[in-house]
Amino acid sequence: MTSAKQSVVVGVDGSESSAQAALWAAAEAARLGVPAHLVVVNDDPAREGFAKQAVRDVIERCHRERPGAAITDEVATGHPAEELVRRSDGAQLLVVGSRGHGVFRDALLGAISISVAAHARCPVVVVRGDAAASGPVVVGIDNSEANRIAVHYAFGAANRRHTGLIAVQALPDAYFTAGTYPVPDRQEIQNRAELHLSEQLSGWCADYPDVTVRREVANEHPVPTLCEAARRAQLLVVGHRGRGGFAGLLLGSVANGVLHHAPCPVAVVRNPG
Repeated sequence: MTSAKQSVVVGVDGSESSAQAALWAAAEAARLGVPAHLVVVNDDPAREGFAKQAVRDVIERCHRERPGAAITDEVATGHPAEELVRRSDGAQLLVVGSRGHGVFRDALLGAISISVAAHARCPVVVVRGDAAASGPVVVGIDNSEANRIAVHYAFGAANRRHTGLIAVQALPDAYFTAGTYPVPDRQEIQNRAELHLSEQLSGWCADYPDVTVRREVANEHPVPTLCEAARRAQLLVVGHRGRGGFAGLLLGSVANGVLHHAPCPVAVVRNPG
């Protein structure tokens, strides 16, 4: 097996979606100064010829469209999600497409991408929608300590791209609650959310002075809020699991919504601890 240590690992399966993921990964690897490591996971010996041809085709396309990119490759055997997650131990980043087709139609289709995002031990990018060449990086802010890791990743991604950052803080559920519960002081909730947003960003703003930050406090559900903010973005960054306005992120409906409906690549960043 080719070593994936300190590389950007990308799962490919012969589909156009995975080819786009490989092109995105090659560009990101160049920004990080590491190789892109292409992995085809083959779970059927009869498909070995197809698997080898699939990875050759993607490498040729990457060299054609990303000239100068450092690329290694591997054809592995096993379950696609399990093998990609295993390789996340030594990777800087793991990249997958949002869906697959053809002989490997299940390899990176929906549930597999989400499974990889849920269990990988490094940041995961699911490449979906149009990977814009310009535009900001968007990050979702919540009240969890682990979210700081995602915010740090978002600042780094914006800095590598020489672009700005949009930080979105969703209001807590109490903002929308009606009925028998006491009516919340909405202005107080808004003020607290804005204060928390400033606190979450202050240290990173000092560390990344070249990244211009726009702050947004949203009073809508996190999924449409983030997707709307990311409409012209290069990348949308979310934490592996959040609280508050982004409750259940990744493992619940909010994560599924973001991963299925975002108009750009989505980075899911987990707390190493």
